[in-house]
Amino acid sequence: MSAPGLYVYAVVPEDTDPAGLTGVGSPAREPRAVRAAGLAALVGPAPAPLRAKRRDLLAHQGVLDALAARGPVVPMRFGVVAADEEAVREDLRRGAERYRAALERVTGRVEVNVKGTVSEQGVPALLRADARLRGLREEARARPGYEAEVRLGRAVAEGLTGRAREAAGAVRAALEPLAVESREGPVDESTVLNVSWLVDAGRLAAFRAEAARLAGPSAPYLALVLTGPLPCYSFVSAPPVPVSA
Repeated sequence: MSAPGLYVYAVVPEDTDPAGLTGVGSPAREPRAVRAAGLAALVGPAPAPLRAKRRDLLAHQGVLDALAARGPVVPMRFGVVAADEEAVREDLRRGAERYRAALERVTGRVEVNVKGTVSEQGVPALLRADARLRGLREEARARPGYEAEVRLGRAVAEGLTGRAREAAGAVRAALEPLAVESREGPVDESTVLNVSWLVDAGRLAAFRAEAARLAGPSAPYLALVLTGPLPCYSFVSAPPVPVSA
């Protein structure tokens, strides 16, 4: 029976100290560094079997958050397992140029995600602002019925989404100058803004303050949620570590 292999958390600068971190598994093990090519990969024993349990997902995220607070990090997705230490060293040697470029790119920077969702709290304001919708509401009251209710409901939903998208555009335009770059996330009819931003750590407070300020004018149509600082998942592309069989 083959060994379970090494669980890989991240690639970091060679001098990164992993002391005090708590990794995945039960009992949890402190990650250790495997070094090559002037880089280090933080690894630990891979649980057998490896499953996406809440405890291990949180442990994986906790390691990455702690590393990001100590310096630049190229985070691995949950569940990356290498065959052994030599496989990890070979990956570091083979991907050294890309890893170094990724670490340089995120040094002194953090990732912040801003999501904006359509807020149902905007219905009263929308009706006050839109004479056509007020007319549809009066029509539904005067001649109640399924078709009138559906027509009113659809018009209100479209109006809310349109106003929320306008507010999302204003939020994005205001935050753009405070970030180094951005990456679009998936959106739909309810989530109209989903952007990850690469922000210089020294400008994080200003970025957060501006997002908080924007939340006021965006209401009641757009509900804003800021998450971060985070490891810079969206702004690094890690070469794949050889996965054990």
